[in-house]
Amino acid sequence: MVNLAHVKKSKSLDDNSPTKTDRKDAKVIAKLVIDGRYSVPHLPEKAYADLRAAMTHRERINKDLIRITTKVQQWLDKYFPEYKTVFKDWTGKASVAFLKEVALPSKAATMSAEEIVKVFKKGANRAVGIKRARKLKKAALKSIGLKEGIIIAQIELKNLIEQYELLGKQMEMLESEVEKLLANIDEAEFLLSVKGVGLMTVAGFIAEVVDIKDYVHPRQIQKLAGLSLMENSSGKHKGQTRITKRGRPKLRSLLYRVIMSMLANNNEFRQLHEYYTTRRDNPLKKKTINDSPSLQIN
Repeated sequence: MVNLAHVKKSKSLDDNSPTKTDRKDAKVIAKLVIDGRYSVPHLPEKAYADLRAAMTHRERINKDLIRITTKVQQWLDKYFPEYKTVFKDWTGKASVAFLKEVALPSKAATMSAEEIVKVFKKGANRAVGIKRARKLKKAALKSIGLKEGIIIAQIELKNLIEQYELLGKQMEMLESEVEKLLANIDEAEFLLSVKGVGLMTVAGFIAEVVDIKDYVHPRQIQKLAGLSLMENSSGKHKGQTRITKRGRPKLRSLLYRVIMSMLANNNEFRQLHEYYTTRRDNPLKKKTINDSPSLQIN
C-alpha cells in the first residue's frame, strides 16, 4: 500500500504543480510502486482480528455513552440544576433509580425523605443515607429549574436513561468477550503483570500492535505509534525535536494514558521518570520522550 503522505509529497516532482487529478495520482502511485516505495499492510488474523474489531466497537459504545451522559447533564441543568449539589455524579445506581422514577424537582418536593430513600434502594445495592434524601428534598423545594414543558421533558429523560443502561449492558458484554479473547493470547499475561496496566489497556495495545513477536526491536512499535523523534535542523540552526506523529493515533493515545497511570501506581517507573527529569546533565521535562537505548525494553 502506498502511503497517502508519500503521494501528496511526490506529486509536484514532475510538473512542479500541487494540482490533484485522478490521472495524476495514478501516475504518481505507479512510479512509487516501481521504486519500491510502498509497504505491505499487516492485517490482524484470528484472535487478533477479533480483538481489534472488539476494541473499535468498544470505542463507539464509549462515545455514545459520553454523548448520552452529556445530554442527561444538559437536561438536569435545565430542569433540576441543584441536583449536582446532592449527587456530583448522576451515573451512580441510586441516582439513576431516582432519575428514572422521579427526576422532576416538583415531584420530589411532594415526597418525604423516607419515600425518596425507598426509590434510592431500587437501584443501589446498599442503602443511601436519609441525610442525602433530605438534602435532595430541600434542593427540590428551592429549585429554579424550568417549570414548563415538563411532561415531554420527563419522557425525554426516561428515554435517555434507557439508552444509557442499554449501552452499559452492551459494554459489559463486550468487555467480557474481550477478556476471553485475551485468555488465548500469550503476551497478554505478561503485559497484565505490569503494575498500573489494566485489562482494557492491554487489549487496546494488542489490538493496535497485533502479534508482538513480529517485531524485532521496541523502536518499531515506537515508530508504529508515531512516537519516533524528528529533528528539524539546517547548518548551524538546530530546531526543536518533536515526535513525528506518523503512525497509529489510537496506539499513541493509549501509550500516553497508560504511562500516566504507571507513573501514579508503579514505583519502578516513577523512580525512572524522576531520575530523567531531575538528573544534573540534560534533565528532561516531565512529558518529554527519551529516545535513549537504555530505556528500550526487550
